[in-house]
Amino acid sequence: MTIEKTPIQDLVIINPTVFTDQRGYFFEAYNETKFQENGIMYKFIQDNQSFSKRGVIRGLHLQINDFAQAKLVRVLQGEILDVAVDLRKKSRTYGQHFSIILSAENKKQLMVPHGFAHGFAVLSETASVMYKVDQVYQKESERGIRYDDPTLSIDWQINLNEVTISEKDLILPSFKSIDWEI
Repeated sequence: MTIEKTPIQDLVIINPTVFTDQRGYFFEAYNETKFQENGIMYKFIQDNQSFSKRGVIRGLHLQINDFAQAKLVRVLQGEILDVAVDLRKKSRTYGQHFSIILSAENKKQLMVPHGFAHGFAVLSETASVMYKVDQVYQKESERGIRYDDPTLSIDWQINLNEVTISEKDLILPSFKSIDWEI
């Protein structure tokens, strides 16, 4: 397993060591000791999984304050564009986003720390996404930013005229109108 830094502070890519033979493959998706040796100190308490069709965008979501969530995201089936936006106002990368293709084939994972909005777009016909979190969901702490925010200018790598998005995500505020602290 290798940990790869991204241009955004504290946001890292996990590249598992994959062992293959005539039977298939094996890899460690998570190893607490190896994560801690690399400065990733979260204690994950829950696994979440979603299934989505091509063109679905989920996000950009986060929780704030005592219920802020770190997420370890990976794809079990299909391919997504995974996006994280730094909302930590004291960070040198505040307001910047990072995107990466995560797929069942490349087996990469994205470690999204506290203070980031997170979302993804499904690039394949379907995708199953699994992510670990270090805090339970708490509705009153839920926040988000519109996926098509002009300030963030995220290239979701899909035709935005063909996007499927929830009603809840369509009414999220813009980046410039954020009035909450993380």
